[in-house]
Formats: sequence, C-alpha cells, structure tokens
Amino acid sequence: MSYARTNARQSAVQALYQWQMTGQNLKEIEEQFYLDEHFKKVQRSYFKELLHGVPHQLRQLDQALSEFVDRAVNEIDPVERAILRIGVYELLNRPDVPYKVIVNEGINLAKRYGATESHKYVNSILDKVAQKQRPHETGA
Repeated sequence: MSYARTNARQSAVQALYQWQMTGQNLKEIEEQFYLDEHFKKVQRSYFKELLHGVPHQLRQLDQALSEFVDRAVNEIDPVERAILRIGVYELLNRPDVPYKVIVNEGINLAKRYGATESHKYVNSILDKVAQKQRPHETGA
C-alpha cells in the first residue's frame, strides 16, 4: 500500500467534503491543498484525479451507489458520501487497484473522518458495489 496514495485519498475526502458543502470551484480547492505543508506526502496526480474525477462522473457514481444505499445519496452524511463516491470512482475507473484495497481504504477513511459506526456502513456499501462492478475479482 502506498502511503502517498493513502494520503491522496485522505486529502480528496477533505476536498470533496469542502466542495459538497460549499460548491466552491474545484481549482480553488485544489490550490488550497497544494499550499498546505502536509500536502508534501501526497501523491498529487492521484489526489487531482479523485478531486476532479468524482464530480465529473457524479451522476454515474451516485447511480451505482443508489442501488445499495438505504436512502437518497444526497441524504447520506457528507463525509460518508465523499468516501463512498471516492470508493465507487476507484472501483469503476481503477482496475489496477484491487477491490480489497479500495474497500479497506474506505473503511479506514470512515474510521478516521466519519461517525463512530460509519465504517461498517461504508464497508457494506463498497463491498456490494464491488461485487456488482467487479464480479470476476470478488468471486460474486
């Protein structure tokens, strides 16, 4: 597991949360993160891909999520929503990343940034999306 890529996911959760809550321009958000001292240990290209890729494919990602969530996607806690969108983005667009890594990273992000039990919810949803989107890999 690449710590620089894990750090990119962590920054992307924060940036996407900011975007979801404020509607701020993605380029402005991106520039704010580039100025942060802690951003030196982040894989910039992966952060940028997630930050711009998720909003670009938002309809497709939310459609994939909506099959497995218990409420409208926009009603999901904003932190969990950002984590789930990143996970689904990776499941759909990054076949080079094993689904188990994507699910595990989502769980860890939820433990770090989400509510107390949110990691269980994230795990359940990402696992179901993985089974549908990557049946050859999951054995579903």
